[in-house]
Amino acid sequence: MGKKSVIPFGPQHPVLPEPIHLDLVIEDEKIVEAVPSIGFVHRGLEGLVKKKDFQEMTYVVERTCGICSFMHGMGYCEAVEHVMNVEVPDRGKYLRTVWAEMSRIHSHLLWLGLLADAFGFESLFYQCWRMREKVLDLFELTTGGRCIFSVNKIGGVMKDIDQEMLHTMLTVFESMEEELRTIRKTFLFDYTVESRLKGVGVLTKEQAHDLGAAGPFARASGVMIDMRTRGYGAYPDLEFAPITSEIGDSFARCDVRINEIFQAIDLIRQLIGKMPAGEIASTVKGNPDGEYFMRVEQPRGEAIYYVKANGTKFLDRMRVRTPTFANLPGMLETLKGADLADVPLLILTIDPCISCTER
Repeated sequence: MGKKSVIPFGPQHPVLPEPIHLDLVIEDEKIVEAVPSIGFVHRGLEGLVKKKDFQEMTYVVERTCGICSFMHGMGYCEAVEHVMNVEVPDRGKYLRTVWAEMSRIHSHLLWLGLLADAFGFESLFYQCWRMREKVLDLFELTTGGRCIFSVNKIGGVMKDIDQEMLHTMLTVFESMEEELRTIRKTFLFDYTVESRLKGVGVLTKEQAHDLGAAGPFARASGVMIDMRTRGYGAYPDLEFAPITSEIGDSFARCDVRINEIFQAIDLIRQLIGKMPAGEIASTVKGNPDGEYFMRVEQPRGEAIYYVKANGTKFLDRMRVRTPTFANLPGMLETLKGADLADVPLLILTIDPCISCTER
């Protein structure tokens, strides 16, 4: 038996997109235990309910994260809409769902690029991020923003997408599918990639369930959980099934996320084909009074938005539970028994969004 040592990892590291610190207990280059420390980028956004009214809080919630911006705003708005019994017009629901799936595509492409960079495949990193730029261009075309979109509002959305823009989106996503098939071959069939991902960081179905894992991280271990099947937005009108794998290693997580990009493109195609005419937002009067838990499927998994209102324009409480927070216990489990050299890869495997988690 070797001597145990404690090695600090983070909060600054070339492979980490955001700050997270781990104290790694190692023995003979194997991880025995990992102790996380978070809170480096806490901003106190939830406390702003004391200063910003429930309408203004939409803009605050959107700024929880620059990657998941749209869906944070969507989740918060749907929570308040349930409290106020506001019915969003069908076209508003469809537009929200289109932008939500675009968010999933650009987030997964960002992660795939970071993953490629983590195991040293720099050209693959550039290819993934080049494709992601096309999605951000479409966001700019349809919302006016590339990171923070500010199109959600209580009762619907602020901007419409005309037929010419919808046709442009279909053309762009069709060409992206062809490029993605090429990138998929590299990720899933290249020997170098397989050697770094297969059998690394295995999380069993039972472990994923018991540790409360969410999103692709859970589905890659065979846990069929996807909040989109609960029927918010326009998802009840779409044909799809959660993408899962029974393997549970880093390769499976990569496989699930790549297939979810193809699925998101297909869902956008369905949404555009079924897009109803009509209004994009309902008129909202009065102040919210009551409380509600809203759950949406962020790119990283289930996100929970809790809103408690008191009949005034200022909320009593607004709480966000992010998927990264739910996935931290599972990440620590995958680190046990892993090689020290695989630590950066295993941290990335949950697609951590620290700014969301710490708010």
